[in-house]
Amino acid sequence: MSNDAISQILMIVLGVMFVILVILFTIFIILKAKEKVKQNNKNNNQLVGKRTQKEVSKKTIDNSYSKQSIMNFMEFDKIEDNMIVQKKGKRFLMVVECQGVNYDLMSNMEKVSVEEGFQQFLNTLRHPIQIYIQTRTINLENSLANYKDKIKEIEERYNQMSYQYNQMKAAEVYSQQDLERYVFEMTKQRNLLEYGRDLINNTEKMSLNRSVLNKKYYVIIPYFSEEIGDEKYDYEEVKNMAFSELYTKSQSIIRTLSSCSVNGKILSSKELVELLYVAYNRDESEAYGIDKAMRANYDELYSTAPDVFEKKIKVLDEVIKEQAIELANETIEKVKSSPEQIAKEKEKNLETLIQKMAEIVLSDNKEYIGDNEVTEKAIEEIKKLQKEKGEEANEEVKKPTTRGRKKKTIESAK
Repeated sequence: MSNDAISQILMIVLGVMFVILVILFTIFIILKAKEKVKQNNKNNNQLVGKRTQKEVSKKTIDNSYSKQSIMNFMEFDKIEDNMIVQKKGKRFLMVVECQGVNYDLMSNMEKVSVEEGFQQFLNTLRHPIQIYIQTRTINLENSLANYKDKIKEIEERYNQMSYQYNQMKAAEVYSQQDLERYVFEMTKQRNLLEYGRDLINNTEKMSLNRSVLNKKYYVIIPYFSEEIGDEKYDYEEVKNMAFSELYTKSQSIIRTLSSCSVNGKILSSKELVELLYVAYNRDESEAYGIDKAMRANYDELYSTAPDVFEKKIKVLDEVIKEQAIELANETIEKVKSSPEQIAKEKEKNLETLIQKMAEIVLSDNKEYIGDNEVTEKAIEEIKKLQKEKGEEANEEVKKPTTRGRKKKTIESAK
């Protein structure tokens, strides 16, 4: 190879290496720029967070709120004027039900808007709140009852129209055009009836699925009677002031939550009863709703859910009853089986027992027979009969086996 060829190859290699170095240097600059942008964004977020914390600390009178157990919300004295009354009128609660949004299906701009709205909601809080999430099994019983009532009305209307059509047809007074128009209306009613029946069937099938769950979100706002001050008021005055304060706070929360596309409403007294009923009666509320409980004249929300020890006692009583019956049956079978088994054994060996008994009779009555030789021959004859019976029994046992083998041999030959 000549020197010119070698120099050309070296130049090509140097050119390729130079291009690779340029590409690597460009990638390094891009990565550095991205890292710098991330660092700037992080610093800006920290500054914004510190500034927000400073503003909140300036505006908040007392920020030493501790996390409270939800059981503080659950314990209550009574419900009145859309409020839960606790601690003998020293604490009042109002509950706002929030309609959740599907955050994952939103666009990036919508997500940013929701986050900004929620940040605004947190920044405007001047009092403690609790967030409560309740999971319920969807109960379609009321919907099915409403559907069936409407279907019944449609069916009655359709039957009336069918009867009216037959009368019109029999009267021979109406024109063909009138009859066709009436048939068209009657067909619409029939289609509506069939559609309604299909809807009820599908809803009933859906109601059998116990895994259909629904989550409900609540914001709980408390009010303490100590906030009034040292002045003394009666219970009605305290309750009115608590309602006014809680209603104002609830409306403020509803307005701020609406900025992040979350709708809210204040629960009424009946809805508060349902909320607490479901919380106290997780299992029973699925089959025995609040409406049935109220129609059954339950005067306490605790009454439908039995105590855990009462449930345990009931289960133990059932176990004791079942096991006692089983033990009694086994004992009776054992007592019955002992004589029964003896009777079966005697019936099975009846001839053998007769022969043995005959031997005993002959042996015990030798002196009465008078001739010992005759007695001995009779005993030998009985033993001979026993031996012959035993051989016949053995042959009978062997015969089915031999036949079975012959049958198997014939089948295999076939």
